[in-house]
Parts: sequence; structure tokens; C-alpha cells
Amino acid sequence: MIKKIVLLLVVTFAMSCNSTKSVTKTTSKSKTTAIKKKPTPVASTPKPSAPQTTTPTNTRTEVQLEATSNVRTYDDEIRFYIADFSEIAKSNMKTHGIPASIALAQGILESGAGKGKLAQSANNHFGIKCHTGWNGESVKHDDDAAQECFRKYTHASESYRDHSLFLTSRSRYASLFKLDKGDYESWAKGLKAAGYATDIKYPAKLIGIIERFDLYKYDNEVLSRNFALVKKDPVVELAEGNYTVQQGDTLYSLARKFNRSVADLKRINNLSDNALNIKKKIRTK
Repeated sequence: MIKKIVLLLVVTFAMSCNSTKSVTKTTSKSKTTAIKKKPTPVASTPKPSAPQTTTPTNTRTEVQLEATSNVRTYDDEIRFYIADFSEIAKSNMKTHGIPASIALAQGILESGAGKGKLAQSANNHFGIKCHTGWNGESVKHDDDAAQECFRKYTHASESYRDHSLFLTSRSRYASLFKLDKGDYESWAKGLKAAGYATDIKYPAKLIGIIERFDLYKYDNEVLSRNFALVKKDPVVELAEGNYTVQQGDTLYSLARKFNRSVADLKRINNLSDNALNIKKKIRTK
């Protein structure tokens, strides 16, 4: 009996010890997330830029031509025009007696070296109007009056030929053909006197173009003679009271240069406005 009681106590004690132990359950394993580092950008070395080359700007001399056409052109364009029409002008000089230098200078001035509206739309390089008896094609163009009738040609060479016929067929120009065919100055002044143009500066403009571009050499070729433009030394010119207008000169700058007033220079040179033509000779005394 005692043994049974002792055995019961031992079993009870053992069960109480087991009941006091804590049981720990792991429900999930902790996950470790690997953090990827972004690669540090490597600074790229800039490529050396190619050296910039500056194309030199061609210096071109601008020329304003004002007659039937009022356009701005350049020396090189005028020289191209001369190359295109010099042979035609020489041929007409042989046939009709009009100096090639005069025809070319008028063509350059009247047509704006071929850039004017009449030259572009009608191949009319001399501003010749329809007049009575013209049966050819025509165009309308604002000139002295609005929408005047001007002759139209198929080719510019016809305009040059018609210019020669226009001068030879009208009695008011008859006196021109008594002049020396190499005397372009007298021809330029004679055209104005005969009423070809109303601009008082017309002769000076023609002479200026002829001398600037050496157009007299085409007269020489037709006449088989030598002529060279004699240019006076500037010092001699000044001593004689003359001055040749240069690029950039104005009446105001010349007035200061020669200690004269603008009004004085205009008076002694019969100038109606302040415009000056390059290479034009003016009086300073």
C-alpha cells in the first residue's frame, strides 16, 4: 500500500514538471532581401569639339543704279552683264554707229544690270516705251505715269538692236552721229540734250559707269585705236580746285575736308540734292 502511494506521488510530480515547460513554435523563417546597389555612373570625358572655321566673307562693292529701274547691284554682277552684252554692243556699233560704251552704260543704268522689272519681265534693257507705230508685244509698268506701255522682246539682244534703231530713226538724235564715235563724254551729254532722259545727272551717271568699268575699251576694239583714260594725280586735281568723289564720301564730309559749307558745294557744282556719284569730279573752289 505504501509503495502504491509513493509511486502515485512520483508520477504526479513528473507530470507537473512537464507542464511548466514553454513550447516555442517558429511559424516562419525571416527572409533577408538583398539590396542591389546601382552602379555609380562614370563621368564620360567630353570629346574635343572640332575647331570652328569661319568662312571669310567676300567684300562686294554695292552699286545703286537708278533710271527706269531703281535697283541695288554689285560690281561683279555688272561685270557679268558686260561680259554677256559687250559683243552685241560692239556689233551694233559697227552696224549703226552708236558707241559700244554708251550702249553698255545705258543698258546697265536703265536695266539695273539686267535685274530691273522691265528687263526681267520684258527683256527691255533701255526702258523704251511703246510709242506710236509699235506693233510688237508690250507690258505695263509704272514710270512717269502709272501703267505706261513698254516694249517687250523675246531676247535681250533684240532690245539692244531696237535701241540702235530707236536712236538712228529719230531726227532729234541726228546730231549725235556727227560726234566722234570714241567720244563717249560728248555722246552722254548729247543724249541728255536731245531729250533721251530728264535726269540732269544722266550724262554724269553714264560717264561714271563707262570709266569705272573701262567700257571705252570696246570702242577702241571697234575703232582699232588705242585710248587710255588719263587720270590726274589727286594732288594736282586738288591744286586745280577739283576732287574725284571716292567710296564713302558725302557732301558733309567733303564740306569739312575743304572747309566749305554744304550749301557752297551744292551751289558751285549745280547739285539739286546731296547725292554723290563715285568717281564724279566736283569743284571745291
